Amino acid sequence: MSAGPTSETRTIVPPPLTEMLATLRARHALVANGGGAGMRERHETRGKIMVRERIDLLLDAQTPFLELSPLAAWGLYGNEVPGAGIVTGIGVVSGRACMLIANDATVKGGSFFAETVRKHLRAQEIAEEHRLPCLYLVDCGGAFLPEQDRVFPDRDHFGGSFYNQCRMSAAGIPQISLVFGGCTAGGAYIPALSDEVIMVKGTGRIHLGAPPIVKAAIHEIVDGETLGGAEMHTQVSGVSDHLVETEMEGLAKLREIVGSLGEIGRLGPSPYPSVPPRLDAAELEQIVPTDLRRPYDVREVIARIVDDCSFNAFKPDYGATLVTGFARIHGYAVGIIANNGVLFSESALKGAHFIELCDQRQIPLIFLQNITGFMVGTAAERGGIAKHSAKLVYAVSNARVPKYTVLIGGSYGAGNYGMCGRGFRPRFLFSWPNARIATMSPEVAANVVTELRRQSLKGAADKAAIADLDRRTRAQFEEQSDPYYATARLWDDGIIEPAQTRDVLGLCLSLAAGEARDTSPRPVYRM
Repeated sequence: MSAGPTSETRTIVPPPLTEMLATLRARHALVANGGGAGMRERHETRGKIMVRERIDLLLDAQTPFLELSPLAAWGLYGNEVPGAGIVTGIGVVSGRACMLIANDATVKGGSFFAETVRKHLRAQEIAEEHRLPCLYLVDCGGAFLPEQDRVFPDRDHFGGSFYNQCRMSAAGIPQISLVFGGCTAGGAYIPALSDEVIMVKGTGRIHLGAPPIVKAAIHEIVDGETLGGAEMHTQVSGVSDHLVETEMEGLAKLREIVGSLGEIGRLGPSPYPSVPPRLDAAELEQIVPTDLRRPYDVREVIARIVDDCSFNAFKPDYGATLVTGFARIHGYAVGIIANNGVLFSESALKGAHFIELCDQRQIPLIFLQNITGFMVGTAAERGGIAKHSAKLVYAVSNARVPKYTVLIGGSYGAGNYGMCGRGFRPRFLFSWPNARIATMSPEVAANVVTELRRQSLKGAADKAAIADLDRRTRAQFEEQSDPYYATARLWDDGIIEPAQTRDVLGLCLSLAAGEARDTSPRPVYRM
């Protein structure tokens, strides 16, 4: 009787999607608590409102808020920096879509870690691309000094956020700050570089050097209010433009300012009526397997996110492992590219053709990724898979229309590139909780690495050493392909529930719907 698989080589069976969703919701709830009960109590005894409550009070009633990367820094720093200490997202304020960038002072005093900087920069990147007014709800302690080498000196570190502010302001994209708490050192430049600034009396402070720094640098002893309080900056220095007595008054003033911005940020209506799918999106929990080795028909996913389940397939009988076609989401026309298996040469050519059609017709593209990669082997190489896959990558890279990507399963190898991974600048990229992203799956990676080791040892392979290498490789790839590992490092814009996909994409599409496009002629090559 043969022995079963050892613990080192046994494939990990993922939990069902319903269990993954429960985990996702629990982690979102944990992050929403900020720095915990003790820090919350301390925050509120100072008369301050929690960051997400500030956002709720600022937004127009009964309008959505698309929070970005809420699980940034998950699992890092002993999980003591929930959400990377900052909340970013898109919401409607006084009838205008705005980017909100709000420090959570209950998390390390609102200080900036490496992931905080990345999250801040990503929010500004989205705002610049969509010309969204930036509203900074500032309660920031500047750079977290023990992490200064990962926060301060490089191009895409803290200084990059100030560069972005300056460039957006010069481009006519409003930059407005409401200062709730201390803004020290680099944190002082967030309001200082804004077009308009509101400060809350008694708690709002702005100073390049806090009292301890002033004492150490020039031996001056001064209290924080005298040095950089709201009254001083509004009445003496002119750094602040508006003085308010309370946070509620400050939020009302910010709404008033946004209401006077003119037409920037206005969302145009969708060109067609929004028709809900005839099939229930909740069924995706049963349709989509979490074991990525199990195939399923991606058209079942498409049917539950597009208007009226209506999908006009393009070349359905050619390159069938890539599903392409036209549809609408919340009344916006889209071209959808989705995986139904490995990408062959025919699939790549079909994808390139379809992308160029959408680009010529000014139709945004949505990529639904569940891809092991491009086909390998002698037949594939002789058939030109390298040049044909390159054509798909080329078409993705040069498409002028907005692109949106959702990882609904695996995202492996060059398949990630051909299906518009993060490196190909989609407007937004979201993941489902069952998604995995890596150069290859843990099983394939372990086989590749152990085979290379066997070849290098030329027959003298130590079975125990090979088994240990197999175990370590699988463990590494399991950990690093996990969606929480990815979202913690901001490789996506957040993990969303499958049933939310339609509404999330609808909001993203609305942001780009009225923008000017490059309509210069461009031919369609059938490749």
